[in-house]
Amino acid sequence: MTPGLNLRISPRTVQQETVDKLRFAIFSGIFPPGSRLVESQLCAQLGVSRPSLREALRSLEAERLIEIVPNRGPSIPALSWEEATAIYEVRELLEVEAAGRCALRISAEQLHELEKSLLAFEAAASSNDSLAQVMTAADFYSTILGNCGNPVLEEVHRGLVARISFFRGRSMSLEGRAQSSLAEMREIFEAIAAGDEKAARKASKKHLLRAKAAAKKSMEGGA
Repeated sequence: MTPGLNLRISPRTVQQETVDKLRFAIFSGIFPPGSRLVESQLCAQLGVSRPSLREALRSLEAERLIEIVPNRGPSIPALSWEEATAIYEVRELLEVEAAGRCALRISAEQLHELEKSLLAFEAAASSNDSLAQVMTAADFYSTILGNCGNPVLEEVHRGLVARISFFRGRSMSLEGRAQSSLAEMREIFEAIAAGDEKAARKASKKHLLRAKAAAKKSMEGGA
């Protein structure tokens, strides 16, 4: 064994896994908007203690994925279209700028990582794995944001990732939307690979406008 190597399991690992599983459940629609979360049931389902669960719930509350109301407990907020619109407006400001900047700055190595995430999304779209679609799309944008040359822009976007992923899941739930999204993301990738800042911005904006329209249709019940 390597001297000084600490292999002790931290309780933090259990808490983080609890956060991850609950987050994935919200993204995949297991807990729909407006539903209440019963702590005793969640403890049994997840096999964790109530203190670990409550710590995880506080983390999800900080991400704005759940709300904890005194005397009512945790629930999934019923997000309005006005809130969704605000998220998409900020996404447009951040992601269009990031795509353009990324086209001028990304290295060959990071471009390969971006392509890998695009291929992973393609596989998820082909298999109709909605959760994998949300997570691989998030990876695609994470690479773009990570190579835009502005760490503050990346940090602001990271604070929205959970809510972006929630609405992305609603958008992807529409028939054919994942394949359309794949074509749009490929257009973004090709513009970035070509070092074409203007085309990257244009492709990113088109993708966001179409994603917003799909999310609106889904939230209105028009699958």
